[in-house]
Amino acid sequence: FGISSHETFVITTTNRTEITEDNFSKLVHDGVTLYLLQSVDQMLLLATKERIEFLPHYDTLVKSGMYEYYASEGQNPLPFALAELIDNSLSATSQNTGIRSIQIKLLFDDSQGKPAVAVIDNGSGMTSKQLNNWAVYRLSKFTRQGDFESDHSGYVRPLPVPRSLNSDISYFGVGGKQAVFFVGQSARMISKPAASQDVHELVLSKEDF
Repeated sequence: FGISSHETFVITTTNRTEITEDNFSKLVHDGVTLYLLQSVDQMLLLATKERIEFLPHYDTLVKSGMYEYYASEGQNPLPFALAELIDNSLSATSQNTGIRSIQIKLLFDDSQGKPAVAVIDNGSGMTSKQLNNWAVYRLSKFTRQGDFESDHSGYVRPLPVPRSLNSDISYFGVGGKQAVFFVGQSARMISKPAASQDVHELVLSKEDF
């Protein structure tokens, strides 16, 4: 990398976790992105792009939760799809020490692009690796064991209680991707991990697939 013998440097994950002898064995070697920096908190001079390669499940874009939503016993399925997206925010904000903020915005101004549904929260955020994992069909955050870059800070599903901000409110449990593609044709996830200065963005679109 053209590093002279007197220079010091660090190797970090995209969440700015420094790779050391102690935690190197926990690193999952499956194409995870690493930064070579002069310091852990070094500013990135340019936006970096990474093409994520994975085999999408046929159901992700073709069925996209349709069976579950249209089997909603004659009820309007849209609220259930939104509930799935809110669930992601509930998980992300479950460890907040301060106020939990979750907003839903319906955007219909064509001058700003196509109509969209935006769900915004002040949760823990995701690394690029966690965003990649989110994109994989049927890879639940509750079944990712031992993934160095996919820790969800000990989040545990709450006990069944009447649906509230202290519960998981998803109705069918079909996942965020099916909910997204039930509502629209593409998804844009923008996330800043709480412990990092970097912003990560993931775009999934039916057109790209």
